[in-house]
Amino acid sequence: MKKIMLSFFLSSLSVVSHAAVETTYAIALHGKPALAANFSAFAHANPNAPKGGELRLASIGGFDSTNPFIDKGNAIDGTHYLYDSLTKASLDEPFTRYGLLAEKIERDTEDASWIIYHLNPNARFSDGEAVTAEDVAFTFNLLKKEGAAGIKNYYSDIDKVEALDKTRVKFSFKSKTNRELGLIVGEQAILPKHFWQKRDFNATNLDIPLGSGPYILSKVDAGRSITYKRNPNYWAANLPVNKGRYNFDTITYISYRDMTVALEGFKAGQYDFRQENSAKNWATQYDFPAIKKGLVKKETPPDLTPQGMQGFIYNTRRPLFQDVRVRQALAYAFDFEWSNRALFHNAYTRTNSYFANSELAATGLPKGEELALLNQYRKDLTAIVFSTPYQAPKTDGSGNNRASLMIAQQILSKAGWNIKDGKLTNAKNEVFKFEMLLAQPEFERIVQPFKQNLERLGIEMSIRVIDIPQYINRQRDFDFDMVVGSFPQSLSPGNEQRGYFGSKAADTNSSRNLIGIKHPVVDALIEKIIAARSREELVTATRALDRVLLAGYYVIPHYHIRNERLAYWNYLEQPNIKPKYGLGLDFWWSNPQKFSKIRAAQGVK
Repeated sequence: MKKIMLSFFLSSLSVVSHAAVETTYAIALHGKPALAANFSAFAHANPNAPKGGELRLASIGGFDSTNPFIDKGNAIDGTHYLYDSLTKASLDEPFTRYGLLAEKIERDTEDASWIIYHLNPNARFSDGEAVTAEDVAFTFNLLKKEGAAGIKNYYSDIDKVEALDKTRVKFSFKSKTNRELGLIVGEQAILPKHFWQKRDFNATNLDIPLGSGPYILSKVDAGRSITYKRNPNYWAANLPVNKGRYNFDTITYISYRDMTVALEGFKAGQYDFRQENSAKNWATQYDFPAIKKGLVKKETPPDLTPQGMQGFIYNTRRPLFQDVRVRQALAYAFDFEWSNRALFHNAYTRTNSYFANSELAATGLPKGEELALLNQYRKDLTAIVFSTPYQAPKTDGSGNNRASLMIAQQILSKAGWNIKDGKLTNAKNEVFKFEMLLAQPEFERIVQPFKQNLERLGIEMSIRVIDIPQYINRQRDFDFDMVVGSFPQSLSPGNEQRGYFGSKAADTNSSRNLIGIKHPVVDALIEKIIAARSREELVTATRALDRVLLAGYYVIPHYHIRNERLAYWNYLEQPNIKPKYGLGLDFWWSNPQKFSKIRAAQGVK
């Protein structure tokens, strides 16, 4: 009897010691996946969607490379169609990943320092070669060594990647608390070792790459267009994550030099689907004959995703913008209310958060868990974090923002800048002047009123519009004073915040930290976000980060909209159930009865 009891006791210990390890079909950052292991398709998919037809999209700014993983050149659009990743996201959940290349995922639910992906033995590249754990390890080792700076930073917490055997790959991480990283590695496009090991990964060219994804790059017309062709032998076509997906036989991106020309191309029937980002265009340009005839449809579905932050971005590496008072003052020269009325047809909402349109945005004064978290860093924070909710400057919209400019003048005076001979000048007789760098000519109409208001303060701002490749290179080198930029956000912020706002990224060329933020509390709060063990902890830490960023006046906030603006030629159809957090264009299809009629109306034979 004692022997039986001892055996039972030892067995129980064994179960307990391994209780935290799970092998599963999907993983969620917080909580459990919403779909059961035997799900047949996503709810926003039409598994019976017909295959066929073509989709033509617009590409802006030209291209000279088919490699999107390096900092050189301007890569083609649509490369995500060429490659599979270990997992696939659900568009109905904040951050849940379901198996794609990986059929199983093994991890410790307590210790986040490792994760093992078990590859589907049927996974194949488009040349028929098997996708193996060695390919996965090769991909990450290559990107950590030769990839773009942003990718290197994103994966900096990966200690090593090992192919345990042909179908199992283990990721070991430097941190035991970075729970998001185990999911993030599942998002990476996997590259074929046998294709890349003898090639120069950092060369910019238009060679046709090899992948395991649903499409093959079939045609490159340099400077004009690129065409992807659906792979009829795609290995994962019938997996649940792909049912009703990738329905077009071909997807073509047509290159335009700017958005104005692209809009005219859409109206002329040169491409088929457009997301309009200009309120003026939406209000004034969508009454062309094809819309009146019902050949083009317009929709404004709600957008439930975080809108992030877009604005005039200061480069705080410049001495001129290192004084927070200067950054605060210049915001009073941007008259949003007038711009919204006069330029945007009152379409927009002012942005007052880096996580606008979501529960992640800081509101009111900090309280509860958020206040407790911020109190840990009180000595390193400005008092307004605790005393004053952020609110971008407001005007009456009349165009006479004299009151706002007077406030700006007072703040600038306290910062040592005063009018002398009509110019804003400091004690060293240095004149306040800087350059706004733009890549989109259509943005000049928004910048010009800002420039005029700055002139009333004695500030000289020049506007320089350059081509997109040059603009990209100057951003990579942080060679600008001010740009129009954005920090897109998801429902589950995490490691990417290091690239946006982390101190290390501020000194890394090609990073997304365009502002140049180096703040110990920002760094600490980012780590809190990454290490969050629950949704509640994540929301609390994100709101705290938002509040600290806003108090730094690093950006003059612009605006956002809570719905999409879509226009498409009326042969395109979509599922009845729309995804909650995304457009889901990959689930659309071509109506074969309408396709030839629309192409004829577009003048396409």
